[in-house]
Amino acid sequence: MRHILVPIDPSQPARTRSAIEQVVRIFREEPVTVRLLRVQPKVSGHVAMFFDKRELRELQLGAGAEDLQFAQSLLDAAGVPYTSTVLVGRSAETIIGAARDYGCDRIVFGREEPSLAGKIFGSLAQQVHQLLGASGDPQVIGS
Repeated sequence: MRHILVPIDPSQPARTRSAIEQVVRIFREEPVTVRLLRVQPKVSGHVAMFFDKRELRELQLGAGAEDLQFAQSLLDAAGVPYTSTVLVGRSAETIIGAARDYGCDRIVFGREEPSLAGKIFGSLAQQVHQLLGASGDPQVIGS
């Protein structure tokens, strides 16, 4: 059975919808497990100093859980089972680490609208693909 990781960015609902549509198509063709992932960015030391570590972690995990709700509702409507995870860290590195930790052989990104930042730095999918290098393990699907 294949394992799919779907990184979710709540600021791009069209991209989330596109990724979920891809996952639903894959699910209908072959047995897969699906894990949604929201990577919450680390907060700066200036912000962190106003919270105790436990409280800050709870805030980040709670916000991440809310960010996953749209993708969860799409999978629920399609009848696709999934698990959800919220992690804190740098996006591309955390996505790769999660994919490896959870034994995922695919990372599915939705199509995204070109942006100036994407043109300069590359999309998150491109960054993940580049960090994986030539190994291609796990396979990155999407732009």
